[in-house]
Amino acid sequence: MHLIYYNTCPLCGSSNIRKALAAKDHTVSAEKFEIWHCGHCTGRFTQHVPDSSHIGRYYQSQEYISHSETKKGIINRLYHSVRKITLRSKQNWVRAATGLKQGSLLDIGAGTGAFLHYMRQNGWQATGLEPDEQARQNAQKIYKVEALPVEELFSLPAGAYDAITMWHVLEHVHEVHAYLRQIHTLLKPEGALLIAVPNYTSPDAEYYGEYWAAYDVPRHLYHFSPSSMEQLLQQHRLKIVKKHPMVFDAFYVSLLSEKYKTGHQRMLAGAWHGFRSYRKGLKETDRCSSIVYECKLA
Repeated sequence: MHLIYYNTCPLCGSSNIRKALAAKDHTVSAEKFEIWHCGHCTGRFTQHVPDSSHIGRYYQSQEYISHSETKKGIINRLYHSVRKITLRSKQNWVRAATGLKQGSLLDIGAGTGAFLHYMRQNGWQATGLEPDEQARQNAQKIYKVEALPVEELFSLPAGAYDAITMWHVLEHVHEVHAYLRQIHTLLKPEGALLIAVPNYTSPDAEYYGEYWAAYDVPRHLYHFSPSSMEQLLQQHRLKIVKKHPMVFDAFYVSLLSEKYKTGHQRMLAGAWHGFRSYRKGLKETDRCSSIVYECKLA
């Protein structure tokens, strides 16, 4: 297997990098991976990560909910319970960012197609891209929507989309700079990009440390702070115009993290730490467990 070793930060190119911690893959392999920190942009990245042609096996698990739609276990059942609310929130963010009730939308990393299906039901011309073949098959089977292979990103027409969305996807993308360059090309002049990513500077991340579920190594190649996101997007002539807190993520991530840390499903303890992080994130979006960055062309 070919592993990638970074001598410089893959987000900003700085050589001011150091090991921050090591985290375990709790979903598939039980392997440990180092997470390094960049002193320049404050981004973090997974070191010795499998390259794009070898990382597929780390997604092959029924526990990986965005590809399998599993309802196994109480945490995944809770995920499905709140998804109706989060789908409505995502639609509202898209509408507010574009000023449109309907338009053309590209969802990168469509998973099993829940958001794609929801937006089509609400009148949007929605195209979905998804790298995992099994997830694409599940999208067809569950929602009757066709998601295209993600390689199609570079064949789509320039200036075609009112909105482009990446819901917890950017942290998975090996070719992060190529993707952002192409996204800039695909957006209409007044179009909006919405990117949701975990925030390692959140209270739940600080509390759980190496057990923080949103490190999710090696599937998460990068680990973002608000500052690192701003600097990355600036490189590609994209400006952040607003940030939205993904408030439910604090609970979901804390419940999983508590399980990883203790080996037990300690719902009350996980919910308590999730609530503390949720409360902090409501007051200060930059401290939220996950943040949606609403961006426009600079």
